[in-house]
Amino acid sequence: MEESRKEEIFRLFDEKPTPGLGKIVPPPPPPPCLEVHASESEVSVSPSVKCCLEPVNIGGLTLLKGRVSTQEVFALTNSDLVPGKYEGGLKLWEGSQDLITALSSKMLDGQLSFTGKRVLELGCGHGLPGIFACLKGAAAVHFQDFNAEVLQYLTIPNVNANIEKNHQCLATDVNCETRFFSGDWGEVDRLLSCVFSNENEVQLDQTAGYDVILMAETVYSISALPNLYKLIKKCLRNPHGVVYMAAKKYYFGVGGGSRRFLSVVEKDGALASSLVAEVTDGSSNVREVWKLHLK
Repeated sequence: MEESRKEEIFRLFDEKPTPGLGKIVPPPPPPPCLEVHASESEVSVSPSVKCCLEPVNIGGLTLLKGRVSTQEVFALTNSDLVPGKYEGGLKLWEGSQDLITALSSKMLDGQLSFTGKRVLELGCGHGLPGIFACLKGAAAVHFQDFNAEVLQYLTIPNVNANIEKNHQCLATDVNCETRFFSGDWGEVDRLLSCVFSNENEVQLDQTAGYDVILMAETVYSISALPNLYKLIKKCLRNPHGVVYMAAKKYYFGVGGGSRRFLSVVEKDGALASSLVAEVTDGSSNVREVWKLHLK
């Protein structure tokens, strides 16, 4: 029992005893897919909800991260996840920081460049990996999250604050197109501008797609893995597009994890995978960063 308490699990807000026969109520349908415009930030949507910014040091790089109350935005307390309603986007997960550290290392080794690239961050939340790509010369960074509220109250203010900070500190402008999309992975491809109409077309069209897809802590839900993988195949540019994924090896209590997702990838056979980094700092179960690319 004590050992299980050491493992990080997701706290389900609506996971409570059900009266009567204990009938399981299915989660509600996902929210509609939307493009959330930069003007739809927390100030214009709800002035009472404030995004408090604080610095976070990641591998020697200082970025700003927002802090927004889950209670104020979703009327939820003590919750990381409510299936079909809230997918944890207001919390800064460790994987985002692991991913930036790995990306920075790859850039120093000359194995990665964001200059002029089209980047998509899936399940963005704070959007720190996408912001990192933006500050490192990406031509376009598109941010996706399940909840429009996360984009409005957290991602957009975070992106704007970090770009402004970069401008003030370095006296340089960031010429990066930023767009924001909300919705479920099974449907959001209809809004994204750099996608294929079918995931199998990735081998045929060499002009569309994203050069780099970033995602952190997105593979916790077993049921969502097929749609996530299909979306990646629809979005990945041929032939040199790459995916960088940061996740826990296993998510105890919900069944997903990097290895579960990689089993989906291996079964399909279209993408190759390689381990970039492993983090065993004792703060959670084993965390990993993986690189995926077309075979």
